[in-house]
Amino acid sequence: MKRPVAVITDTEELDPGPGMRLLADAGFEVRVAGSRDPDAVAAAAHDAVALVVGYARVDGALLDRTPQVRMVATMSAGYDMIDTAEAARRGLWVANLPDSATEDVAVHALAQALALTRRLPQADALVRAGGWSADLAEVPRRASEMTLGLVGFGRIARALARFAAPLFGRVAAHDPQAADWPEGVESLGLDALVEAADVLSLHVPSLPGTRGMVDAALLGRMRPGSMVVNVARGDLVDPGALLAALDSGRLSGAALDVFPVEPPAADDPLRSHPRLLRSPHSAFLSDASLRAYATEPARNVIAWWTTGRPRTPVVTPRHPASATVPRTDTIQGASA
Repeated sequence: MKRPVAVITDTEELDPGPGMRLLADAGFEVRVAGSRDPDAVAAAAHDAVALVVGYARVDGALLDRTPQVRMVATMSAGYDMIDTAEAARRGLWVANLPDSATEDVAVHALAQALALTRRLPQADALVRAGGWSADLAEVPRRASEMTLGLVGFGRIARALARFAAPLFGRVAAHDPQAADWPEGVESLGLDALVEAADVLSLHVPSLPGTRGMVDAALLGRMRPGSMVVNVARGDLVDPGALLAALDSGRLSGAALDVFPVEPPAADDPLRSHPRLLRSPHSAFLSDASLRAYATEPARNVIAWWTTGRPRTPVVTPRHPASATVPRTDTIQGASA
């Protein structure tokens, strides 16, 4: 009996071995395309029933070339690389990893916010240049007298709110889709949040309505000397407007873990501006998250194949397309 095929597209910095072993033990033939290139993915997945995706784009054009695919599992919480409308139209399942790095990203955002608040990048540069405390150009503000504003209030923002509540004097958030609000977090409209926040932290997906939302107009409504933290998606922020706000002093600092183009070019001013704190899209990174990113997509694929439903779907088709290989007599290890 032919084994079902699962293809891992691009692995980036991840070791795909643990996930490959889970899939193989469950009866799958596993291939690694090792590329985001659609030609490479299509060649590897021409007869695949499932894709495990890093950053590779999965759209109608690719799905036309992989007609047996019925399940797409991402290696991340984000799934904007998947054309979810097209997947749903074709009756495909899409699953993400909603909680594999929640703590890590929230801690990273808090660390960036506190580093900006305490002027740690400037202090570090001063000491490296031979200076000392009398040479500090700016006096940090006390965190307990500041407002942390969260744009979006999903899992990561809620974790950040819990971690930050004992440190910041006020925590507020904007999210029209949030159904409940924990004690100690104020619900504000976006304009009110922007105007109140001393630190504005972004926690929304990349969508037509959010791309470029942090533009000159929004930054112009922020308090003089405020700060922006982005651990979400690079295209939420207009880089020209951000740099202009830093140069003018409207913003005293900003922290970016994500960039419009990754990695940014060597001469990109986002790499060198003295008021920017940067990290290389690493907010998700920990030993625990790497284990989860390697294994949990495989578990989503196995659960879909053995039960008809992945563990953490983000697209649930109304009329799922059937797989072309019989399931129960070819798959082992349903409890993986």
